[in-house]
Amino acid sequence: MSGSKKLILRVQSPEGTTRLEMQDTDVTAQLFERVYESLHLNTFAFVLHKDRQRKEEITSSKSRRLCDYGLQHGDMLYLNPVNGAVLFDQPSTSGDANNKPFGEPVVAGPSSSNVAAVAVPATVTRPTMPQEDEVDLQLYRMSGSIQRHRDEKLCRHNSKGCCVHCSPIEPWDEGYLKEHNIKHLSFHAYLRKITSGNFISLDELSCKIKPGCSEHPPWPRGICSKCQPGAVTLNRQPYRHVDNVLFEHPAIVERFLAYWRATGHQRIGFLYGQYERHPDVPLGIRARVACIYEPPQVSSRDGVSLQPDPRESLLTALVQRLGLRRVGWIFTDLLPLDVATGTVKHIRGVDTHFLSAQECIMAGHYQNLHPNECRHASSGYFGSKFVTVCVTGDSNHQVHLEGYQVSGQCQALVRDEILLPTRDAPELGYIRDSSDAQYVPDVYYKVSGMKCSGDCSCQVLAALDSGDDSLRDPSHTFFQPCGLG
Repeated sequence: MSGSKKLILRVQSPEGTTRLEMQDTDVTAQLFERVYESLHLNTFAFVLHKDRQRKEEITSSKSRRLCDYGLQHGDMLYLNPVNGAVLFDQPSTSGDANNKPFGEPVVAGPSSSNVAAVAVPATVTRPTMPQEDEVDLQLYRMSGSIQRHRDEKLCRHNSKGCCVHCSPIEPWDEGYLKEHNIKHLSFHAYLRKITSGNFISLDELSCKIKPGCSEHPPWPRGICSKCQPGAVTLNRQPYRHVDNVLFEHPAIVERFLAYWRATGHQRIGFLYGQYERHPDVPLGIRARVACIYEPPQVSSRDGVSLQPDPRESLLTALVQRLGLRRVGWIFTDLLPLDVATGTVKHIRGVDTHFLSAQECIMAGHYQNLHPNECRHASSGYFGSKFVTVCVTGDSNHQVHLEGYQVSGQCQALVRDEILLPTRDAPELGYIRDSSDAQYVPDVYYKVSGMKCSGDCSCQVLAALDSGDDSLRDPSHTFFQPCGLG
């Protein structure tokens, strides 16, 4: 057409930016086809927006032209998948490929049905990609802002107005968290804080030598700064993936404790349930436990040894049909104090330990077996929602439940077989020495006297609430010179 003008449009996607040469009289369906071909997509399940905030959507149509949307030469368009669709055949390992904008919606826009109706070529094969949990998808859709009511003393406007005293605040607001006794940020609130609309890429800590370095012989004959893992400084993790553990009925725990009450031997069980939104923590997640499964085990007064489970496959099929999943594990550490009154000894606390090094290693092992699917991670996984529940005696000598998760640093130390327990001190851990078979990076810690100062930055454990506001805060510990305390 003689009156048409040539346009150069830029399309930004999670895999990079491409340039398209179009005519302003081309219909939008042609634009979608060109994007599909240029980016080598495997599906048409995507939408285009004129703005990064995804408010001005361009729909696929054979009647509407590009000029109808006011597109100009050099404009940038933003591509987003529909319903979490996988657009690319192979996941990229580059940082740019995984720097997806935070809060990228997982549901279609108001006019995305026109795009989804386009047929996908039958020859395209979609790779298996991690599917995020439903609770994560729900939280991504939420704004996260904490709404506040009009303050009768400070606000000078009418009921429909808004000022600094009643305007919504961010989910990571320190004043709000302190006021409501929330000890750690939720994981999604942490994501909101570190992104604030920017691109991010999360990578888990690795303590192993990077493979493929050709500048020197392999370890132990050589190592360089390119392949050598960096030193690890143990820091307190500011967030936690799960903020609360809830048992649907007290009978679940009572049945689990029946074995200890009858034999005096300790017990281990796996928690099955679902993850859901936690209403009391901004963008929080709660593990709701529906049942406890006790695997084959040999137990005694002082320990438990797990045995191979011949019913593992049957159990997996059963919980899938029930719509449940393994969300954590639970163990007892109970010693009777007075059988007549039913009291137990108080053996865990700030003067001893909250979790032993062996229990931290077990928690890290299980968390590594159950990674958390995350769209911002280059590998598709980051952290874990798997929880650890310890049944022990509290300061009132009553049976008490406390929930924990070890940090990502502890997960990495366990995964790379660096953190070991000690024989004679359960509260202490040991960092393996470097050998010809394995290089171990330096692991640093901070010590502020013989007791935690309350503002330490040496925390490896991120404690969970167990559903009782009266529980003491087990989130602080300190490190002895020989390892983890």
